[in-house]
Amino acid sequence: MKFMGLIEQLFAQFGYWVLLIGLPLDAIALPIPPGNTTMTYTGFLAYKGVLNWFLAMIAAWVGSLIGMTITYWIGYKLGTPLIERYGKLLFLKPAHLQKSREYYAKYGNKLLLFSYFIPGIRQFIFYFVGIIRVPYRIFALFAFTGSALWVVVFFGIGYLFGDQWLIIFMWVEKFLIYTLIGLCIAVAVFLLFKWRSRLKTGLQKPQ
Repeated sequence: MKFMGLIEQLFAQFGYWVLLIGLPLDAIALPIPPGNTTMTYTGFLAYKGVLNWFLAMIAAWVGSLIGMTITYWIGYKLGTPLIERYGKLLFLKPAHLQKSREYYAKYGNKLLLFSYFIPGIRQFIFYFVGIIRVPYRIFALFAFTGSALWVVVFFGIGYLFGDQWLIIFMWVEKFLIYTLIGLCIAVAVFLLFKWRSRLKTGLQKPQ
């Protein structure tokens, strides 16, 4: 499996530090080692008695909190000023941020709660949440709870299924990929209908 040899080597050399340093890098968008695989393999190492299960889960949760908090504050401190200054170059306006805040108010917290489960989503959503200035207490409530669920689920796969963890993990990964594809299609369809609705409204206005 891709990266598996690297993950084994990192754990052999650094133990719990892989979780405290590697998982923040995964959230910051440098997925080496990849978070889902690392977390599941952590559960397997606890099953084998190589790691203490409680310390491993705490280290993993703290590592994920560090990563998401760093990305949130990068987005919060740097994202909005950059968009206000240079957004025109990317066809982004302050009004787009306001619309994003309105959409987030409707759907965002649910997405934030489960975002850590989907690679690709978790590498950008915490920046986005910071950029649109979601209050930190709201961010922390949903993001920290979601990361705890993520730790329990993926650690549990490795710990409960033991030597069969890789088979179960591959099934879960495929499910998450299909979920991501489905979300992308749903968003595309939603935007298409939104665009068609605006187009029809514009055509029906009296000249």
